[in-house]
This record gives sequence, structure tokens and C-alpha cells, in this order.
Amino acid sequence: MMKLNLGCGYNRLDGFLNVDRSSACNPDLVANLEDIPWPWPDDSIELVVFHHSLEHMCAAADSFLALMKELYRVCRADAQIRIRVPHPRHDDFLNDPTHVRVITPELLGLFSRKNNDLWRAMRGANTPFAHYLDVDFETVYSEVTLEEPYRSQFAAGKLSNEQLRAEMRGRNNVAKEYAITLVVRKSQAANRGATEPPTGPP
Repeated sequence: MMKLNLGCGYNRLDGFLNVDRSSACNPDLVANLEDIPWPWPDDSIELVVFHHSLEHMCAAADSFLALMKELYRVCRADAQIRIRVPHPRHDDFLNDPTHVRVITPELLGLFSRKNNDLWRAMRGANTPFAHYLDVDFETVYSEVTLEEPYRSQFAAGKLSNEQLRAEMRGRNNVAKEYAITLVVRKSQAANRGATEPPTGPP
């Protein structure tokens, strides 16, 4: 089983196949991940890392949906997808012209079959991409990194969860980045003999 560091830039990881579209950062493989299909077999990947890279990919919605479907294809059952992205209301996101895709926990929740089943039962308006694309990514870890002074105020109990959410909705530069871990849900029959994937936060 392989581990992929996708859109690695200069952030190479030992034990991973480091992939980037730019040869300048000397990746193990030069590849544009918006070009489908990817060069890996079905059910062959146990861990994928997107470290401040996914927000650079797929400005077009159809391209992003194709990437998510291809990501599901190459991953084995219970593979982990570890994602770090800038918060879309932080200057780190807004000031880079190559940041073309907003990534949030709510967006990625659209690719969960459990969520899609619930929304269908409730006749919700959420777009059920897990059903449309025949994929299933479950969010098992989600954390937001706060900027100061909000981080210290929240840690000291001076900001409640509700107040913090209001600040994040109303102001830029409250939240700096998201860390999100997805787990790929598939039939185990297609992955007999596979080892257990790594666990824990990104």
C-alpha cells in the first residue's frame, strides 16, 4: 500500500510518494492532479496528505467533483485523507491568487453517505454528492486554528462557542486554518488482506 503527499510543494514527507505539478520543487512524481485518471490502481492508497494544497486545485466545480471521485477510487477501505487548508476568511487565503477552491468541513460533509441519507430522509436541500458520485468520505477529525487574541480568549473562557462562531462569521482573521481528516468508507470485500491505516490527528 502506498502513501501520497499530493501537491507537496517543498513539503516533502518521508515514506510518501511526493507529487506536485511543478518540477521546481523536485517531487517524486510531476503530475497535474486535475488530469484524470490518476496513475494509481483502484484501492491501492492507505493515506493521502493535502498540506495547504487542495485549495490550489480545481477552480471549476466539475473538476473538483472529478478529483473527489478519483480520490475515492484509488483509496482502499478505511484509508485516511489528511487535509490542512487556510480558513477562507483569513488573509492567508485571500491574498494568494492561486487559491481557487474554498475547503471547509461543511463542504467535505457533502461527500458523506451518512449525511446524504439523513438529508434525503429529512428532504433537506443539501447537495448529496456521496449519492451522486457513489463515494463515501466520513469526517472523523476537524479542528480550526484560531488567531490571537481569539485563541487566548477562548482558552481562558472569555469567549463561548457561540460567541466564537459569531466572530468567525462576522470578521476576517479570526480563524487561520482548518485541519480535517476523512476516512474512506468502502466494502471490506474489495480490500481483504489490507493492513490497518494510520490513525490519529493530522
